[in-house]
Amino acid sequence: MERYRQRIMDKLLAQKLQAKGAVLIEGPKWCGKTTTAEEIATSKVMLARPDTKEQFKSLLEIDMDTALSGAPPMLIDEWQTVPKLWDAVRYTVDHRREMGQFILTGSAVPDKEAEKEREHSGTGRFAWLTMRPMSLFESGESNGSVSLATLFNTPEKILEKNDLKLQDIAFLICRGGWPIAVDLAEEAALEQAFDYYDAVTKEDITKVDGVKRASERVQRLMRAYARHQGTQASIATLREDLRNNDATTLDDNTITSYLAALRKIFVIEDMPAWNPNLRSKTAIRTADTRYFVDPSIATAALGLGPADLMDDLNTMGFFFEALCVRDLRVFAEALNGKVYHYRDKSGLKCDAVMHLRNGKYGLIEIKLGGQSLISEGAKTLNLLAEQIDTSRMKAPAFKLILTATGEYAFRRPEDGIYVVPIGCLKP
Repeated sequence: MERYRQRIMDKLLAQKLQAKGAVLIEGPKWCGKTTTAEEIATSKVMLARPDTKEQFKSLLEIDMDTALSGAPPMLIDEWQTVPKLWDAVRYTVDHRREMGQFILTGSAVPDKEAEKEREHSGTGRFAWLTMRPMSLFESGESNGSVSLATLFNTPEKILEKNDLKLQDIAFLICRGGWPIAVDLAEEAALEQAFDYYDAVTKEDITKVDGVKRASERVQRLMRAYARHQGTQASIATLREDLRNNDATTLDDNTITSYLAALRKIFVIEDMPAWNPNLRSKTAIRTADTRYFVDPSIATAALGLGPADLMDDLNTMGFFFEALCVRDLRVFAEALNGKVYHYRDKSGLKCDAVMHLRNGKYGLIEIKLGGQSLISEGAKTLNLLAEQIDTSRMKAPAFKLILTATGEYAFRRPEDGIYVVPIGCLKP
């Protein structure tokens, strides 16, 4: 599929293979990890197949060199199902002393002990990449007329046209960035998120660590999580939500263990807090903001479709924020950056801060659109920018209001804030 070959991860993978002996691609299932790796791999072992897994596992124990003798780069899909594979690949990379030997893909994180060993022994030998569902630019809905990389250079003027309407955004939130859904008719495309949700709650949540979990309980928790997406809701808040909205509730330990399992299979991806140098002594809230890896998971959990979002624009605003966070995270991966949120005790908040490895950063507010919401976002951005101590850190490279609607992307003359519809954005 032509669109698929334009994934941002394609270029990142090629770059990492030139610099490391092995590259690990992690992310939720169905996001395209295997297909992306297959585009560049010369040989492959698909451990998702039970017969292949058992044969490979036995061969690895008997003759490691033969098991890993595929032509490089050798793709090993769902590597975490054979935990001893990590040390075998590490040893082989050390022994061969050549770049681009292996590509490992995984849709689940190993257990804590294996994860600790992996992080320790992988340093210098492995590169890590996180793959998420497709951004609107990758799936072809964003025209890519405004580059985030360019905004970091603070252009004096931008003026680009947006092609997406509010109804389009409602559909794209519910469809999600699943590659399989992109070229399907609307009804079939919308079904993919529901199928993903069913697979998570009925199979994947148990497969990740072998702990049996009732699918109904997982569904209740995911509904509660969806209702608090984009907030810093505590475990106690989620428990109270369950009590108010479902017939039965879960205790704190159960909620914590279920959330840990959902993180292991990359269903949820919370956003850490940004901690800048401020002129004032305002205390910064450090709790993570809660998000699913794709907004369609939340709409599927709540049984919502595009028409439901159009009938409740306040709710749609929260889901639109989640869509933008997904795209910003995809773009940050390409720009050597990370995405954070800002909240302080005074009530001032910023939806997203993109911080690059070189120290440059941009402040981002996310709004559906309309003059009043844009003005509200601009006030927030200007207030936060004024609080930053520029004698101790750089001033923001840009201030951006990311919108769902609007005919144009432009720069406000009064304060230099960029107003950019998500349908115009690219890395």
